[in-house]
Amino acid sequence: MKLIDISRDMLNTPVYPGDPEPSVERVRTIGDDSDCNLSAIYSCVHTGTHVDAPLHFIEGGFSVDEYPLDVFFGPCAVIEVKTSPITGELVNKRFPRNTRRILIKGGAYFMDSAAEEAAALGLKLIGTDACSVGCRGNQIRPHKAFLSKGIAILEGLDLSRAEPGNYFLMAAPIRLGGLEGAPARAVLMSDYMPSSF
Repeated sequence: MKLIDISRDMLNTPVYPGDPEPSVERVRTIGDDSDCNLSAIYSCVHTGTHVDAPLHFIEGGFSVDEYPLDVFFGPCAVIEVKTSPITGELVNKRFPRNTRRILIKGGAYFMDSAAEEAAALGLKLIGTDACSVGCRGNQIRPHKAFLSKGIAILEGLDLSRAEPGNYFLMAAPIRLGGLEGAPARAVLMSDYMPSSF
């Protein structure tokens, strides 16, 4: 069994244009009249590796803490797409039909119609190593295509050490009640035995 950390460091990763930069405040430091180190962070919940919930783009949609946990744990396929945008033709030719979770390596983003076609595959989760499933200036329709069907979006992955293939994904978002997204620690397990899960 091999574990591959596919998360980005939330404090040291580029942010989406217009989002706030993360920062750290050292509240206490050992030796400065304190017996412990204590830090506070400030960050957008969509910085680094994170999960988008329907509430991110859909008025009245459910929040990130309302996803069933099994969405974020289970078999997944990593595919590589080196060209953007992802088209409907590419979805039809390259997207596997035998998995509920797909991670896309290569920084590609979805065209509107391609996102709708991918969302119709019965997925629980779609992930990408790009900062978004949509391109700058065209975020709404690709997000809504997935989120309107309750499909979790896992963005900002680091898939540089993951070859295309089949894995077991573990990528639960931290529990932030009522919010539209949350940071996640995403890990792939290779060489697992599906029958043991």
